[in-house]
Amino acid sequence: MSTTTLDAPEARTPSSTVPVKKVTFGRLLHSEWIKLWSLRSTWWTLGSTVVILVGFGFMMAIIAQLFTDQMSDMSAEEQAATGGEQLFTAPIVITGGYEFAALVVAVLGSMLITGEYSTGMIRSTFTAAPHRLGAYFAKATVLAGVTAVLIAVSLALAWLVTYPILDSNGITVDWGDSDQVRQLYGTVLYTVLVALFALGVGTLIRHTAGAIFTVVAIFLVIPIVFGIATFAASQVSWVLDVNKFLPSIAGSAITPAAAQTPEVLDPWVGAGVLAAYTAAVLIAGAISLKTRDA
Repeated sequence: MSTTTLDAPEARTPSSTVPVKKVTFGRLLHSEWIKLWSLRSTWWTLGSTVVILVGFGFMMAIIAQLFTDQMSDMSAEEQAATGGEQLFTAPIVITGGYEFAALVVAVLGSMLITGEYSTGMIRSTFTAAPHRLGAYFAKATVLAGVTAVLIAVSLALAWLVTYPILDSNGITVDWGDSDQVRQLYGTVLYTVLVALFALGVGTLIRHTAGAIFTVVAIFLVIPIVFGIATFAASQVSWVLDVNKFLPSIAGSAITPAAAQTPEVLDPWVGAGVLAAYTAAVLIAGAISLKTRDA
């Protein structure tokens, strides 16, 4: 009788031919780019931003048309008293919905990080990038770039849609006027800073609803409250001083809305104040990433 013996399988060793790529900032950018565009919420958010800016611009152009028709029946003194020249300039019309568009982009900024915390994907991200800050700043870079292009394209579309109406009423963008040009790219800068601010808030709070509520309160609710307080207590100097240093009010100094807001900072000073707020929140978010568990 014969016996059959089975040889034990040989132990396998990891193949030395498998390429191991170093995690670089460029690869982190590519990863965050893919993650951003793989989310359905990204498309909804960006589409809503375009619709808001173009839709508000068209609506403001119609209002400007009606206002111009009414002013045509007024005397020169009455027209000067209404302040119509400052009420409906081309940049004001084109950027009419920028504050709402900024809030929509802020939702995207907060969800860019809170979405990963809610699904647990943040652990995979930090496993691939154990230092964490590289992935964090890659998110910020991708968000800033996408937001800047989105707002610039949306404003260009708003300009194209409103141009026939504005041109017929003599209200067009003077590209040789540095103030008007600054107001347009200032709107892009403002929106980018709001998006990055929201990213920092989302990193600190780590909860989508909480982050969105916080950003909306800071950029919409609190300014409304202070606006009412400013109107009711215009003689109280500290109310005016605090109001103009609020993130939204300070940042709007570089946008066309500054012409309609009393007691605002100089354009670049206001933008600097908003940038300082944004930097502070982003730094706080970075510290939170390094000191708290994922």
